[in-house]
Amino acid sequence: MTAHTEPHTRPPAAEAVDDRVTPFHVDGLDVRGRVVRLGTALDAVLAHHDYPPAVKRLLGEAVALTVLLGSTLKITGRFILQTRTDGPVDLLVVDFTAPQDVRAYARFNAERLAAMQAAGRGGDSAALLGHGHLAMTIDQGLSVNRYQGVVALEGAGLEAAAHQYFTQSEQIPTRVRLAVAEEMHPGGAASSWRAGGLMVQFLPTEGGHLRPVDLHPGDAPEGTALPQAEEEDAWMEAQSLVATLEDIELVDSDLSSERLLYRLFHERGVRVFEAENVVARCSCSQERVMNVLSSFSREERDTLVEDGRITVTCEFCGRNYGFRAEEVMGADEADEASAAN
Repeated sequence: MTAHTEPHTRPPAAEAVDDRVTPFHVDGLDVRGRVVRLGTALDAVLAHHDYPPAVKRLLGEAVALTVLLGSTLKITGRFILQTRTDGPVDLLVVDFTAPQDVRAYARFNAERLAAMQAAGRGGDSAALLGHGHLAMTIDQGLSVNRYQGVVALEGAGLEAAAHQYFTQSEQIPTRVRLAVAEEMHPGGAASSWRAGGLMVQFLPTEGGHLRPVDLHPGDAPEGTALPQAEEEDAWMEAQSLVATLEDIELVDSDLSSERLLYRLFHERGVRVFEAENVVARCSCSQERVMNVLSSFSREERDTLVEDGRITVTCEFCGRNYGFRAEEVMGADEADEASAAN
């Protein structure tokens, strides 16, 4: 006879720790997911550029989403989230190198952003992005082909784009919540930024099954009734619980990730796993920049030479790298480029 042993249980940790990703599983709902809380790491990412608050907020959402997705990688590699759109913020790039390094960059049009803010829409993430596409890329190095999923951005925010990505590319029922806040400090101290995110996915195991939802055929005549798959009761319950989550709970510096998960799922039994760190770190280096310059054509390198030197600035961290032209081009080629300039 084998004794029945109850799973180990303990109260949720009360201490809130930033810059961590906490994986979890809710057995009673066949749901797994992750919670990310970002503090110092997000501030370090944003500090490299003088972004307006609206851009910081949007980029903070992108960083939180990228960390949620990239931290699921069980391989050595990079997860890259990139948007290209027609909005005032026309480019976002977030680069997560497993298992913990993240860097990010945003490009924006200051005049269009100011006009939007004057119209009272400065904090609308969907309006900041506009229309275009979002690409998510997994890069495992030269020996493995890249995987890339692309979804349209059609006037909605990053949460909606993530939902569309999982429906279209992975066909895994998924819900994502993102929040960013500027934290003000007393005594005139500089403010800081915080971000939080929650991702839940419905992945039934024993006795469960997924009901795939057909994608829209695209060419069906207008008004055609399309088949709708009924959602599992457990997944409907999980979505209802996630819908109760407020932004303040995701960014509250006094609320631990474990206590947050307990609030949402304790009736169904939530299990947490070892948390993973997140570090703001740029992967640029003198050697990497040199390799990139060496891959340019002679004509491209010619345009970079100024006073016998080539200077490159990393868009992510703002670090400058300087080279003598002959280091990159060869002495004869460098002389010709300097004479032309």
